[in-house]
Amino acid sequence: MADTSRLCSVWLGSETGILKGVSLTRKQAFNFCNTSHLSRDQEVRALCWGDPDESELLVGSADGTVKTFSIEKGVFTETRRCGDPVTDGPFTGLAALMSGSSSVVTCVESGAVRVWREDGGDEPVTELHAGKNVCRMRQSPVHRHVVATGGKENGLKIWDLQKPESPVFTAKNLRDDWLDLRRPQWVRDVAFIPDSEKVVTCTGYHQVHVFDPSSPQRRPVLEVEYGEHPLTALSLPASGGTVVVGNTHGQIALLDLRKGVVRGCLKGLAGGVRSLQCHPSRPVVASCGLDRFLRIHGLEDRKLQHKVYLKSRLNCVLLASRDLGDGGGAVGVGEGEVKEEEEGEDDDDDVWETMERVEEKTKRKTTTEEEEELQKKRKKGQD
Repeated sequence: MADTSRLCSVWLGSETGILKGVSLTRKQAFNFCNTSHLSRDQEVRALCWGDPDESELLVGSADGTVKTFSIEKGVFTETRRCGDPVTDGPFTGLAALMSGSSSVVTCVESGAVRVWREDGGDEPVTELHAGKNVCRMRQSPVHRHVVATGGKENGLKIWDLQKPESPVFTAKNLRDDWLDLRRPQWVRDVAFIPDSEKVVTCTGYHQVHVFDPSSPQRRPVLEVEYGEHPLTALSLPASGGTVVVGNTHGQIALLDLRKGVVRGCLKGLAGGVRSLQCHPSRPVVASCGLDRFLRIHGLEDRKLQHKVYLKSRLNCVLLASRDLGDGGGAVGVGEGEVKEEEEGEDDDDDVWETMERVEEKTKRKTTTEEEEELQKKRKKGQD
């Protein structure tokens, strides 16, 4: 079993605009906010590291601003406007180039992918259009200048930000179904598979697709279906060969990318999954979503290792490699001890077993009514 006490910290963004940090080693939670007035305009839609040393966090908000948060100081140090929420829509991706400069890459729902200067200039240095209704942009962990985009009726595209004129790869739609009808597209999340040129996506039609840009085939080289509900998030474990996916009904599964089969499921969630992240070196995965819990599952035994209630609906999760508060900096407001809830695999079954069955209630009621009618008939006969 993985030792999650060595997971230094977890960062999460909430719908109310609060940046939350959880120290699993210290069992403490912290809230950080750069304004006294919380609103949905401050909703955190994207999180990423701003530098390789993980000393800064970039926080994309629903109002079109990107805030820089200093881990050492425990405060927001900079705010820059990187879009208009009215015309562009919310952020669907956020990344930092980190190669030679700390330029910020943003993607919005309208499809505009922009690269912003490190010095905070008002105009982007690079801008491209990835098509309408973009649901997700992801950055290649190896080639930082390469990103992938996809959305509703907007198939997978891979872009080189150094050559933004056209995508370096454009996926082709699936073949028509057995009725010769066009199959719809809806890319919800995407990731670059390590040690290869392949890319994996999950869709709103409960599909997982693997694309290989190095091959002449532009359609998926692997297609897997999981469940019956839209998939919303995915992440790749450090071990390779598998992908973790989550859907709108709180189901999380580990899928084999070679054989196209389900290896196992992770239990315990009670709401739609908004974000997943596997640890880069340990076999654990962090998840968050609508039920307001942060959960850490082991991928080897698939057991729930940590479950932390954080009061707000959560949009994104980001794992760090050092403990929250290290470095002697200030901490946030509202810090306190984390109360972890223990949850067995059969807790829900126990609750249902203690409830009275509706059929039994109905049966007793029907028997009582029959007895009353029988007594009335007997009384009428005696009269």
